[in-house]
Amino acid sequence: VQLQASGGGLVETGGSLRLSCAASGNIGLIIEMGWYRQAPGKQRDLVALITSDGATNYADSVQGRFTISRNNAENTVYLRMNSLKPEDTAVYYCNAGFSRAVDGLFGSWGQGTLVTVSS
Repeated sequence: VQLQASGGGLVETGGSLRLSCAASGNIGLIIEMGWYRQAPGKQRDLVALITSDGATNYADSVQGRFTISRNNAENTVYLRMNSLKPEDTAVYYCNAGFSRAVDGLFGSWGQGTLVTVSS
């Protein structure tokens, strides 16, 4: 199973970016997909999560600015980030939870994509 993230980059304060993450391989059933971020010297924190039935959960710090969505047919999750702030600067990681008949529930991480917001 692989998660391929893309869409990071450098943007000015107030700008927007869209991250994408596609799952491939023997993924079975995708239970949930989400985005986490890790700023330098800090722990990795949840940004947003979306379940298989479309329920979403956001960190308080991004509520109202970020939108998570998914394309089930393409096994892809997106994170639309608006009104970006310098404190949003971090490496963003895609994460997914899967269920396979052969080995049950498991999770996987993508490689991370850097988002830099200049002040």
